Amino acid sequence: MKDYRIEHDSIGDIKVDDNKYWGAQTERSFENFRIGIEKMPESLIRSMLYLKKACAEVNCDFSKLDETRKNAIVQACNELLAGALPGNFPLAVWQTGSGTQTNMNVNEVVANRATEILNGDFRFKDRLSKEEVVHPNDQVNMSQSSNDTFPTALHIMTVLEVTGRLLPAVKTLREALNRKAEEFKDLIKIGRTHLQDATPLTLGQEFSGYVSMLDHNAEQINAALRFCRELAIGGTAVGTGLNSPFGFGTKVCEKLTAMTGEKFVSEPNKFHALTSQDGAVFMHGALKSLAANLMKIANDIRWLGSGPRCGLGEINLPANEPGSSIMPGKVNPTQSEAMTMVAVQVMGNDNAVGIAASQGNFELNVFLPLIAYNLDQSIRLLSDAQNSFAVHCIEGITANPDKLKENVERSLMLITALAPLVGYENAAKVAKKAYKDNISLKQAALDLGVCDAEEFESFVNPSHMLQPGY
Repeated sequence: MKDYRIEHDSIGDIKVDDNKYWGAQTERSFENFRIGIEKMPESLIRSMLYLKKACAEVNCDFSKLDETRKNAIVQACNELLAGALPGNFPLAVWQTGSGTQTNMNVNEVVANRATEILNGDFRFKDRLSKEEVVHPNDQVNMSQSSNDTFPTALHIMTVLEVTGRLLPAVKTLREALNRKAEEFKDLIKIGRTHLQDATPLTLGQEFSGYVSMLDHNAEQINAALRFCRELAIGGTAVGTGLNSPFGFGTKVCEKLTAMTGEKFVSEPNKFHALTSQDGAVFMHGALKSLAANLMKIANDIRWLGSGPRCGLGEINLPANEPGSSIMPGKVNPTQSEAMTMVAVQVMGNDNAVGIAASQGNFELNVFLPLIAYNLDQSIRLLSDAQNSFAVHCIEGITANPDKLKENVERSLMLITALAPLVGYENAAKVAKKAYKDNISLKQAALDLGVCDAEEFESFVNPSHMLQPGY
């Protein structure tokens, strides 16, 4: 018994695994692009299914598609969105730069399942009349082109993944850090600039800076979402809208908004929408900004927790796993290391997205699968890393008050508070003498005669050095 069937496209016949719902064009891509292990993201496929469902409904509203086949397409999309027919979207990222083969992969799977819904096993569709078959190009791809559907799906994917996955993760980490900022608000520590001692602040103030970073990142990401909500659909091949009814893009966006709960609008200039990916570049720039802040936060955390006896040791990190295969009892800042690796990957992805977006030759960008893959990976990595970092690192951090106090008392930069009384140059002399002679700042100031003990204690008080006006 044969385990394949013959599918047909404009090039001719080709054998397809009889257990798969895809057709000839998917099979050609599957055979011709055995490059790497990177597959088209599931989130992109889901976005394409939302789009096909919306387009079928709008085509029916415009009386271009009959109600029967519209219902079958919608049902097929709903089933696939619910997880039916796994393993039917196998194509590599490294394919045609327009994403045409992924568009056709979705068209073919939806068409074959829709035909099956209407007439039983789609494998016998050659025995059916033309009116009984749902065709991947003529019906599922009606009023569309890969040139407008793929960039549209890319934008839908970005909006859904950012709002549903990334922004909640930013909030999770932000709230974990904010709880620590409140918990540590009264713990005075020494500040550091240029990796050298600086003036005091509280550990809570230091953590509040991390909170503000994420607040700013959320604002930047939300600003970038505006441009990703603009969709190319309705532009068809080159932006003119050939073969689509007037107002098609606007109607599809209305359907998508209702389906997903996220606002989408028709890009007013389809020539821009097809050839430019500046919305993706802007969004990934916001992701890179988040990655840069996460890199800084993760690095600070692991430095503050370094030791435990021969490092800074101002905070204690949770012990999640043994840190060494040879050194017993060693614990490493593994969550910080995972976060910083993610940050580096996202920064690299940003470079790739920017270069890819510059390749909008004439009426079409032809690096779209790469842009989609990198955006999806960056969003997913940043989301997962923040959730992990919040739960497995930040929530378990405790302060080391004794070490904090010791470092404050040993710091030479407390002398900054004495400068308004004795002048910058005299204060510098005090700091240098204290360091050279290994004595306290107070003793050095008294030895140099720049102030008396009462004046020194009045001015050099770490608890008074935490805000303006001192």
